[in-house]
Amino acid sequence: MKGSRSASGRGGKPRAALLLASLLTFAILAGVGVWGFTTRPWQSVVVREECTATANGASYTLTPEQAHFAAKIGAISLKRGLPIRAATIATATAMQESSLKNLDYGDTVGPDSRGLFQQRPSQGWGTEEQIMNPAYAINAFYSALVKVSGYESMSITAAAQAVQRSALPDAYATREPQARAFAAAFRGQTEQNLTCRLREAESAGDPSAAVAALEEDFGVKGTVSSSSVSAPVSSAQSGWAVAHWAVANAAEYGIDSVTYAGRTWTRSGAWSTTANASAVVTDTVVIAFHS
Repeated sequence: MKGSRSASGRGGKPRAALLLASLLTFAILAGVGVWGFTTRPWQSVVVREECTATANGASYTLTPEQAHFAAKIGAISLKRGLPIRAATIATATAMQESSLKNLDYGDTVGPDSRGLFQQRPSQGWGTEEQIMNPAYAINAFYSALVKVSGYESMSITAAAQAVQRSALPDAYATREPQARAFAAAFRGQTEQNLTCRLREAESAGDPSAAVAALEEDFGVKGTVSSSSVSAPVSSAQSGWAVAHWAVANAAEYGIDSVTYAGRTWTRSGAWSTTANASAVVTDTVVIAFHS
């Protein structure tokens, strides 16, 4: 037929050239992959940095930024002596209102809404500058929540709505399973149940900033020694709360490893158990920073 070309005819050469170019590209990419794997074995296969908590056989993930704020919500509830239900309610609320991000904008319903909980200066939550301070916003939420009679036994929707007065109150309930998993981890009710898989830190860590955050979030005064921080803890629960907090803040402060009760987390995303029984310490969380 006029205009037809067989693979062995005039169309064969372009196709062969295209095939050869594809094979060369594949070979180059494969070579780069092998080089990357041999120089940075686990790093080369990390596609996305993420933090994971498990509960009742299910796994839930957050970005490192989201985990940073979820850890702060859990820590401040522990510092204030609130029940874990308060942390679950607050975490679910922030998940729904801002996706656990410190937003500097609102929406058409609340154009002046800001921060983790989309609190509004026009409704008495504080100034915009105050609301954009995560610790202030979290404490403001808890101060309002504890004024809600019986909030501990309320549904997530009822408790969150009593504080937030949202136009979409039923949405809070959908966040409960994930919020419960992360609240349990950041309250130290689970052991090595929070892990983050991260790329290698590109710059030196910041122990001083981590120490300041530890005190703001937990009221714990850590001690800096070289490129590590020792955080004293009074119980296994507070120990795992601080340990999980440090893991969640590894990307924020350049943390390479976290050690507590004979177990160590590293950026590969795994907890390992020490083989040296004499090295098991339960009254201190040791946080090592990239140098």
